[in-house]
Amino acid sequence: MRTGKNTHETSFSPWLQRGRGAVSNTAGRFEALKKEPLHDGWLGEEQSQPLRTQVTEENAKHILTKNKSPDIPFDRSINAYRGCEHGCVYCFARPTHAFLGLSPGLDFESKLFAKPNAAELLRQEISKKGYQPKPIAMGTNTDPYQPLEKERRITRELLKVLHECEHPVTILTKSRLIVRDLDILAPMAEKGLVKAALSVTTLDHKLARKMEPRASTPQRRLDAIRLLSDAGVPTGMMFAPVIPALNDHEMEAVLSAGAHAGAREAAFILLRLPLELFDLFEEWLETHYPDRKDRVLNRLKEMRGGKVNDPRFKHRMKGRGIEAELMKQRFGNLCRRLRLNERSLDLNTDRFRAPVLEGGQYNLLDALR
Repeated sequence: MRTGKNTHETSFSPWLQRGRGAVSNTAGRFEALKKEPLHDGWLGEEQSQPLRTQVTEENAKHILTKNKSPDIPFDRSINAYRGCEHGCVYCFARPTHAFLGLSPGLDFESKLFAKPNAAELLRQEISKKGYQPKPIAMGTNTDPYQPLEKERRITRELLKVLHECEHPVTILTKSRLIVRDLDILAPMAEKGLVKAALSVTTLDHKLARKMEPRASTPQRRLDAIRLLSDAGVPTGMMFAPVIPALNDHEMEAVLSAGAHAGAREAAFILLRLPLELFDLFEEWLETHYPDRKDRVLNRLKEMRGGKVNDPRFKHRMKGRGIEAELMKQRFGNLCRRLRLNERSLDLNTDRFRAPVLEGGQYNLLDALR
């Protein structure tokens, strides 16, 4: 319960956890029973026991995911993990945890699934007869460099396969851990096989700590842009999501910082709130920024045709209406001034060599290279 006159004071939630993004752990949309926390006043506002991260190994059956969305510049992706410990409260992937019978809230960031056979599956899938190489996107659903990757190293093993086969890949992350793999990424970049991007949502450390609690700090992400760029890896940045009345005023500062660090490309995405994510985000606003909640949601509705979410292709990323158009123009003018997006880098697909599985034979043309 909020007390006093300070409208920025965090309100109490029985499930509020230090270092976690979501405020609650309500059941997903497929569950027959739902549970809600109840604060009876006896325990005061003492924090509950810290929520520990649990990891389950998943014996995945396939690793490449195909899509036909006109809103994104790739047709295939890899996700080495389900769930993401970064805990970004706005993450549009949260509702996917409902398919596992888990909550898109705290479960999404604390009950994780790792795919230890991912590299083996990748070898099998790109070795199939008739496979046509196109850039594989990593970091499209959950972060390939979330804290779990430091121990499991599944993303690194995937990159080793792609490097060996000279297959192009794009990477999007919020983690400085990506620079650990410069020994793989730099040689790939020399052959035009990789480009990376860091998502920088805000330069405000207090906001970042509440909104994306276990992601690298904004400055460490900018450091990663600099280190990748200096190593010859083409690097861009994402200002995403743009949240009206919360971080939209930072567009100039964030893009300027990224360009100064060496980013060549930039993009932005307007906040999306599909399915359970709306309730989770509204609850987060009420807890951390109650004075801004109505303003944030009302402005978002203005750019979503009166709704908080518009799932239609060509509308869901940037919205519509006067404010959405002004935001698009503002972004374009800023990119021109900072010399971002001056030319798009197309990754090389001609060098690809299908991996040889155990008992297989090399393609004669590949052997003669």
